[in-house]
Amino acid sequence: MRELVFALKYEPGCNRVADALADHPDARIRSLSLHATAEQLWRVDHAIGTPEALDAIEDAFLTSDYYADCLATEDCSATQTTRVLDRADDTLVLYSDWQRTPTCASVPHIARDHLGDSVLFETRHKGRHYTWRLIHSGEGDVSAFFDDLAAAVGDCAQTEMLRTADTATPASGGDENRDGLSPEQEAALQAAVEHGYYESPREVDVGELADHLDVPRSTLTYRLRRAEEVLAKQYIGNRPVAEKPRSL
Repeated sequence: MRELVFALKYEPGCNRVADALADHPDARIRSLSLHATAEQLWRVDHAIGTPEALDAIEDAFLTSDYYADCLATEDCSATQTTRVLDRADDTLVLYSDWQRTPTCASVPHIARDHLGDSVLFETRHKGRHYTWRLIHSGEGDVSAFFDDLAAAVGDCAQTEMLRTADTATPASGGDENRDGLSPEQEAALQAAVEHGYYESPREVDVGELADHLDVPRSTLTYRLRRAEEVLAKQYIGNRPVAEKPRSL
């Protein structure tokens, strides 16, 4: 089995939920359940935030022209059902279900086309970043999946690969690339560079980067330190050793 983690970063005005979350930076949404067939998609989401943030999120989900996860840039005329299953001061649980039309597209349906029917989905949404974690057999065409995904989102979102690895790979090691980094260490390092962690001043701190990658802060810190250690030792090891001056 393979794990595939990527994020969609939505542009303003392209996704009502992303707009609501961008207006309320402390709010976030995670999927409790997400399933798709060739004709249908249904999911349950758990949102946390202030009462004002939850009002905005609920309004975004219940608006008639919003279909959960549909990537169509125009009204696709799908049949949508959204219900509030639970609501408290700081939590909101929503059920969404929609029937596809020929113009509908979504991450789960594109994944089914290229990665097979038995794909598991997990999502986390914070601000304009919508992070997807897919577990699949590893026998599909990941490149074709990303090509179709990029075509479906168009100019509405940027697609960012976060990691891809065998689900059996240990977090502290496992298969290493030619630089001696594990896939997790390489993905952490790449994300750190892309998000400005190594800029001066830093554009993101390790806590924000960990939230974006959906890993514990301590795990990300460990992966970055291990990656930095490997690269630093390689750099020093590849430098020529200067001759010591001879004493006369």
